[in-house]
Amino acid sequence: MTKIIEYRLQPKQEWFLSSPADIVIGGGSAGGGKTISLIYEGIRHKDVEGFEAVFLRRSYPEITKPGGAWDEAMKMYPSLGGVPNKGSLEFRFEKSRVSFGHLQNEQTLESWKSSQIALLMFDQLETFTERMFFYMLSRNRTTCGVSSYCRATANPAPGWLADFLAWWIADDGYADMSRAGKIRAFIRLRNQFIWADTKEELIERYPDELPKTVTFMPFTIYDNPILLNKDPGYLASLKALDFIDRERLLGHKKRGGNWKIKPSAGKIFNRAWFEIVPVVPAGGRSIRFWDLAATAKKEADFTASVKMTKVKGVYYIVDCTNDQIDPARANSTIKNTARQDGKSVAVRWEQEGGASGKRDSYHIATMLDGYDAQGIRPQGDKITRAKPLAAQALAGNVKLLSGAWNEMWLNHMHNQPELPHDDIMDASSGAYNEFSTGRVEAVDNPFYN
Repeated sequence: MTKIIEYRLQPKQEWFLSSPADIVIGGGSAGGGKTISLIYEGIRHKDVEGFEAVFLRRSYPEITKPGGAWDEAMKMYPSLGGVPNKGSLEFRFEKSRVSFGHLQNEQTLESWKSSQIALLMFDQLETFTERMFFYMLSRNRTTCGVSSYCRATANPAPGWLADFLAWWIADDGYADMSRAGKIRAFIRLRNQFIWADTKEELIERYPDELPKTVTFMPFTIYDNPILLNKDPGYLASLKALDFIDRERLLGHKKRGGNWKIKPSAGKIFNRAWFEIVPVVPAGGRSIRFWDLAATAKKEADFTASVKMTKVKGVYYIVDCTNDQIDPARANSTIKNTARQDGKSVAVRWEQEGGASGKRDSYHIATMLDGYDAQGIRPQGDKITRAKPLAAQALAGNVKLLSGAWNEMWLNHMHNQPELPHDDIMDASSGAYNEFSTGRVEAVDNPFYN
């Protein structure tokens, strides 16, 4: 007996897939059910002779990774008659085909030169270049009897796509709900977009052009109750993101993620997140992390240090130094500061790459013989390294011990990445990341204080 499997779309997915626009872009935040909507759409015309659908991601691993688009299609397509071929990344139905592909770079567009695609689907459109999108639209054509159309999903990100969707986005960066789902028409002349409310308006003004219609529909995780019921922890994970990614991938409960948010003053770290306390509770373990400058020239970086203590899940910034000094004075400063802190305080510093970085790190470690001292090679760019500390700060888990250095530290952190120097931020994130990696055990033991 054949098992009958029933698939049902959720209301936002139905809205997304029912639009008559030539191009429909669904986006706004993570977890809204956008990708599975495309999987559904791929089989809408599976019984039409010669119907070809193509699902695109930017890279091959994004398609084949566990839980990716291929796995989602495998849950549905075979039960509906689709025969999978993972080697060619396609499902063949009796009369149609759904293919999965990728565009690693713009050179790979050549391989699609002669394609005829009735349904063109982009997943995470913001990761594709503008040229990729519009070139593939030129392959969006068919003679199967179904008018060619394009469906795409996206997460908010500044760039060409945000500019393309600007009419549907409010000044604050979230979706303008009064315009959500409304269809507009456009043509492209001399690389400029010309918009109108209807195709007819454009045809009247430009009779030799062929307008396309497009609309945007915002998604939020709250549009996907199936995911919220099956994996309630996913929402908690989105809420635990740093400020920038939380605004992009979670955002507003109804209007989705923010398309205009980007790192700027007050957006990586906001001074309002930090409580200043008169004392640090007893216990815990302390680290002083150094970000070292190479020279003492007028515009050189500073040699900065941040001392951090972790007590019962709360991170206390207890001291900060910031001096424009030469390497020789920096070494004596590190040594004298270590003596003042005591051997219970771990000493870490950012180790530069290459042989000179190893040599300098070896010299400092030798100078601090008897201390828990170690050079750390940085992983990732500065903003990436700062994000975990920012997430803890946003959650209220980073506090400052009252001191004369407080305003210097707050001003520096609040105005990143606009300031010409980032030494204090690097030292602060370095200290936090040492705790989070477990290289320094943050035990609650009064003997460490």
